[in-house]
This record gives sequence, structure tokens and C-alpha cells, in this order.
Amino acid sequence: MGSADPHLTHHDDTAADQVLSLVSGLADTADWVYDHWYLPALGIAVCWGVGEWVVRHLAAKASAERMALELVSNRHFDPSLEEIFRRGVQLARASTAMPWWAPRRAKTVQIRLRADGSAPLRYRIEGPAGGERLLSITPFGPDVTVKRAGPIVDKPREYTVRAEFILRGKLTSPLREVPLTPDPLQPLVDAVADLRAELGDLAEIRLDIQRAPKWALRARRLQLMAAARRSERREAQRAARWLRQDASGIEDSLGWQLQQMLTDKPASGAGRRLVMPPVPRRVEPAEALGKLAEDDHLVRVQLLVMCASNTEGRAQARLAQLQAALDVFGGRSRWAMRGWRLGPWRIGADRWPTRKGFERRWVLGHCQPPRANWVRLEELTGLLKPPTVHCRLPVLAGDLPTFTFGDPQLLLQGIYRGPDGRERLVATYAEETLFEVGVGKAGGGKTERALAQAIGWAHAGGGLVFVDPHRDSWPRALPFLAHDHLMPRVALVDLNGLGSHPRVSSWNPLGMHHRQAAHEVVEAIADAYASALAWDDATAPRALTILTAALTVLVAINGAACQAGQPEDQATIFHVRALLTDAGFRKAALAMVAGRLDEETRAWWQSVFPTLSPDAFAVVLNPIARLAANPVTRAFLGQPAGIYNIRAAMDSRMIVWVCPGGNGPTDRLLTALLARDLLRAARSRRDTPEDKRVPFRPYFDELITLTGAAPESIAAMFEDLRKYKCHVHGMSQLLSRLPAPVRLSLVQNASTLATTAGSQSAIVPITAEWGNDPSPDRVATMERFEHYVSMNVRGRRIGPVRLRGPHLDNVFAAQARPEHAGALERAAQANAQALPLETLTDRAAKQLGRVAAFLTAHAPAGAAAVRLSKENEWN
Repeated sequence: MGSADPHLTHHDDTAADQVLSLVSGLADTADWVYDHWYLPALGIAVCWGVGEWVVRHLAAKASAERMALELVSNRHFDPSLEEIFRRGVQLARASTAMPWWAPRRAKTVQIRLRADGSAPLRYRIEGPAGGERLLSITPFGPDVTVKRAGPIVDKPREYTVRAEFILRGKLTSPLREVPLTPDPLQPLVDAVADLRAELGDLAEIRLDIQRAPKWALRARRLQLMAAARRSERREAQRAARWLRQDASGIEDSLGWQLQQMLTDKPASGAGRRLVMPPVPRRVEPAEALGKLAEDDHLVRVQLLVMCASNTEGRAQARLAQLQAALDVFGGRSRWAMRGWRLGPWRIGADRWPTRKGFERRWVLGHCQPPRANWVRLEELTGLLKPPTVHCRLPVLAGDLPTFTFGDPQLLLQGIYRGPDGRERLVATYAEETLFEVGVGKAGGGKTERALAQAIGWAHAGGGLVFVDPHRDSWPRALPFLAHDHLMPRVALVDLNGLGSHPRVSSWNPLGMHHRQAAHEVVEAIADAYASALAWDDATAPRALTILTAALTVLVAINGAACQAGQPEDQATIFHVRALLTDAGFRKAALAMVAGRLDEETRAWWQSVFPTLSPDAFAVVLNPIARLAANPVTRAFLGQPAGIYNIRAAMDSRMIVWVCPGGNGPTDRLLTALLARDLLRAARSRRDTPEDKRVPFRPYFDELITLTGAAPESIAAMFEDLRKYKCHVHGMSQLLSRLPAPVRLSLVQNASTLATTAGSQSAIVPITAEWGNDPSPDRVATMERFEHYVSMNVRGRRIGPVRLRGPHLDNVFAAQARPEHAGALERAAQANAQALPLETLTDRAAKQLGRVAAFLTAHAPAGAAAVRLSKENEWN
């Protein structure tokens, strides 16, 4: 054998030396690193710090260009799952509308659910400015209003708690599929329903949505697949062990040994049964990855919550309520508060070291979700839209103001019981409450509610007229109006003639001493007649013509009397009979006012009137005869210079109570005259600039009775009087009993619509206006004095809300002055200049003679004196 090659030996020695040198170098390096470990650690920390500073700077710069949109849904908003899903796709797409240099933490769209007292739950979207066009056009249609929103600046609160929620449970399992009915936001709304803005309460949830990065998703999938395979191998190994143990146990059993002894085969080791270990089951990606199996519509989310208050303990309690509300979305995966609990302490977003990072993400809108927060858009269905029609929203002080006694801007509506059991008097704004309708069965509380509202309005300095055919409201309101500052403004016009010595006010519908326009007075009385007697141009053209012509002459006489400074010589409505049936009176009257009549009217009296038979006057004179037969109406309407002047009451903020005598044919005619005069007086305010018109509120109790006399007048009030700051409130037991014009005008123009309990047939017309929400069944079973009310507040409809009607003895107990009720009644009669019935009756009986004397004294030269026949003198 030859000797070894020296070259090969040298090469081997060189390689060995190099290996030894490398090992020695590595050992020296490791030793140096061990001795100087702080230097590389410091370098890594510096690099990380510089990198983090750059990323934060760029993220803050990108966040400064974010925009905000506020979404407001109406009461009919009822989206489908597809519409909500499309909205989620828009949000995920908009999150990437950032400059290329923006860090990932800034590429997010944020949903803000906020409750601060201004609304039950405000719904805002904040995201990149480049995504505004995409986010402004929603798939929700016209039921959601999208408007650009400014930044929200909160005042510091004394107590604030913070929390971050992460997904706990199986990573690949979805959240619970929450149905859309009831609204998935209902638990969150309920959690903030008892929020009190006056205590500084604030609650806000921020959900950040970020498109999932591909590399992170791949890494997570590899990790999950590897974990699934390891789990399967462990399961296979465990199964194999159990299988071997079972096989060994069988072979060592007495039964198996006996079986071997009875068989011909020898028992040997070769005869022992062969145990095949189970093979690990193939891991299916769809099963192992769950909701992470597909890339489509997979996002990462960050859920932050902050609650604050100026009262200790309320913020913590609010956070606990929100945590319970989020449990509704929990299934195999659930939202849980991030952190650790050590006895009574929780280490989380409220404490070091995570609090600073929480506040930075909260202020800048950055999204840095935990590794487990992967969800599909379908899991977020309940949070991707504003509250829907299926969400029961509470009524906050910001939605419906709290009534303050003496505030002229507020109008009392009722008592609202909040979700926390607190009760408060709620109101609407007076300038927005244009017309109001209250419906309900007798004794249900609609009149009591109207009285409370009227008394509150009176104490606030407002003017009103309360028309009550039954008079029950006057003694009920009397103790609460018996205040010294109100007595000069209260007037009572009582036509019931009660007591042994009744006192009555006076009114001359034809009187010109209040400087009314002559044609308006004639038109008002003629229209009142036509309304009460169902006249029109087709059924009673001649009667209307005769009445109008007679009123025109009498009004002209009254104008002359006032111009002559003799208002006590004015004619009344009872002088229509003398004008039509007494030739002497008629001749003198026409001679005196010939210059005040237009050519057409004079021609009618000269050419048409002489052709009429006496029978043609009966249809005009019969209603007047019935008025004259009643001593109260005769006294009330038979005075030349009546005191009642509803236009003056409007302008001077008077509180007028008008109590007609009943609902018979005569009373209906009187009511029609009063209603038409109110309409005329309100329309006459066109002579006053709009900003100088004093608000005035007529209250009509028992609309069925009143509209039976003046349906067209009442309907016209609900249509026209808003322009003249005259706001009508009407109460009725049944809408169906009202004439069609009145019913349609009421429902169409009502700013406030209220109903008490009643029969379903009576309630259906009201609930139909609310879309049968609440249903007639629910309204029909309400307790006494309960109301469902819909109101207009700040241009939007609130309700229908369930309110308890205000009871005067409770709501205005501090204002009750029963010991001064008698003084107020005397003052009210004095303000209406009510006189004994006998005095007014005697004066009315002598008025025809006074008018005749006035005509004689002012007749043109050569005219004959007026002679009155006995049958025309009403004594």
C-alpha cells in the first residue's frame, strides 16, 4: 500500500482549522454578546423606536384628512340583509382610500355609536376623505339621510372609564347570527336609555373596520392548519394508545384465555392479534379554518368603548350595561373585555401600560386590533346600519323638552315615564304646535289634559279662548287661575243662565264700534247662518240673498251710528225682522244709508224686494225668532254696543271662557255665529305685521257639538289660522262623528295627535295615521288618563309616545287657590261686563225704538218719520 497523499492531508488539516476557527469565532461572538447584550438590544430598540415614531407621524398625518358623516334614519327604515351587506362592502372598500404612504393603522373606517343626550343613539361614519363619495351614497335609499358632520368636542367629565373588547372563544367560529327583528341595536339603545345629560352622562362605542392584510391572513391560516394537524396527530396517538390498551386487556382476560384453550390452535406469541394504529384524519381546510377559509369580505375589527359622567359610579354602571348588551352577539365566539382582573382591580384600557395607547387610538382613529379580531361582514350586520323601524327608541330630554312652569316657549303635553322609572313633564315648543287634536272616550282625560295645557299657557302669559258647551271646564280651572296677575286677563262669557240672578255678557255681531270691516261682518254672519242651517247656493239661494241684503243695510246703519258718535243706537241681528216686515222702518233705513250702499244693493231693494211675497221671509226670520225666544241669547245678542270682542282678546292676551247654553238648534246657530266671528277676527290680523301678531290658542271641547253647528268654519280654522298665529286645539270623542271637511283638516294639519283608550272602531282612524304602531288593540286596553301622542319637535315627528295625562291637582297643586275662586269669578264677569239678565233683556226690548229714533233724527230732509207697528216691537 502506498503512503497517503500529502496534498490531501494538508487540505484536511486546513478545513479542520477553518471549522475550528469558525466555531471559536462564534463562541467569541456569543461570549461578547453575552457580555455586551445591552448594545444590540439598544440598537434594536432604537431602530424600533425610530420606525414606530415614523409610522405614528405618518398615521397622524393621514388621520388629519379624515371626514365624518352622520346617518339619520326615519321611522320607516327597514333594510334587508342584502342592503346591509352592501353597506359593509362599501365600508371595507372605503377603508383603503388613503395615500400610498399611509400606515395600515390609519386605513380604517370607523362606526361611532354615541349617546350624549342629543339623541337616543347617534350613528356616525368616519373614514378617509377619499372615501367620502363612496360612503355618502348608501344602499339604504331615502329612508336614511346622510349629511356631512363636523368634529365633536366633548367637555371633560369628572369620571371616565374605557374598555377594549376582543373576540374570545374559538378563533374560527363566527359571532351569533342576530335577527333583524327586533333591531340588533336594541340592547345598546336600552343600555343608554336612562342616560341623563344634565349629569354629564356620555357613552360611545367605536367599531373600526379594516381590510384584512393578505400576509397576515396567510400566516394565520398556516398557523391554524399546523395547529389542526398537530391536534389530529395527538388524537391519533391517543386513539392508538387506547386501542393497544384495549387489545392487551382483551388478550389478558379470562374469556380470551378460555377461547384459546378450546381451539385447536396453539397459544403462542405468533397467535396474538395484530393491532393496527389509526391513521391521522386528513385535515379539511374549510373545517379547520372556519370563517377564515375564504378571503372575501373578511375584515379585522377594533371595538373601543368609553363612558363618562360627572357623577361617581354612573360611568362604571354604564360600561357594565354596554358589556351586557354586547353579550347578545355572543355565540361560540363572543365579545369580551380585554385585560385581567385581580380581585377588585381590572388591568385594562383604563390603566397603565395600555391606557396611553387606547387614548391615542381613540383620538386619532387608528385601528390596531388584536390578533383574534377577524370577522366576516355578515357577523357585523347589526352594527352596519342606523336604528331601524324595529328599534324602540327612548324619548330623551333632547328629543322632547321638559316642561317648565311659566316658560312661554313650552306647551305641556303630559307625563313621560322613562326606562329608568323616572317621570317628567314633557312639552312641545309652542311655535311648532300649530294645531292639536285629542280623541278618546268620555272620561278618558282628554279635557283634563287640555285644561292643564291651557292653564300652563295662561300662566306663561299666553292668550286663549276655551269654548266648552257643557261649562264643566270652568269650575275645574277656576282655582288654578285665581291669581292676582291673571285676574285682569280672565273673562267669562256664560250663556247657561244659572242661578237665581244670572249675569250675562253682551255681543253685537253687527256692531261696528270695534272698527271691523263692514263686508267681513256681513260675510261672517251670512256664512254662520248658512253653516248652521245647511244653506248653500243650490238649496237656499233666495234665503241667502235676502239675509245678505238685510245685513248689509243694518251694518251700514251701525257704521253711521258709530260715525255719529252714537254706538248705543246700533241695530242688532233682531232688527232683521223689522227691516223685512215693517215698511216704515225699511223706508227710513234705506233712505238713510242710500249713500253707503253700492249700486247693485240699492237696485235689489228697489226692484227685486218689492216682488217678494211675505212667505219668502219666513226661512230667514224663524231662526232669529228662536234666538229672541230665549231670554239669555236675546240679552246676549240684543245689545247695541256689545262687549265681546275676540279680536281684542287675541291682541291683548286675554283668557276667555265661552260656555254656550247647549246643543239645540238655537244653540247651534249661536255657536256658528261665535265660530265664524273667531275665524273672521283671526283673518283680520292680516293688518298686523307677522312679527307683531300675538300667539292665541282657541280650545274647542266637544268638537262633535261645535262642528254640528259650524263645520266649514272649524275646518277653515284648522286650514288657515296658522298664518295668523292662531293655533286651534280640538277635542272629540269620535273622529268618525265629525263632518268630513273637519275630520280631514284635523288629521292633515295636526301638529299633535293624541288619543286615549276607547273602542277599536273609534281608535282605528288615529292608529292608521301612525301606521298601526301602536296597534288598535294596544291603545284600546290603555288605562284611564293614558294617552298615545305624536308631536312635532324641531321639525321632526316624535312618537307616538305613551304619556300619562296631567292631573291638575297633581301637576299644578302649587298653583291652586280655591279660596280665591269666588274673587276670580267676579273679576271674570266684570271683565266681560256681565250685567243682570233682567237689565239686558229690558235694554234689548227698547233697542228697536232707539234705532228708529236714530233713523228719524238722521234721515235726509223730506223723509217721513218712522212709525213702528206693535207687532214689530219685541217686548
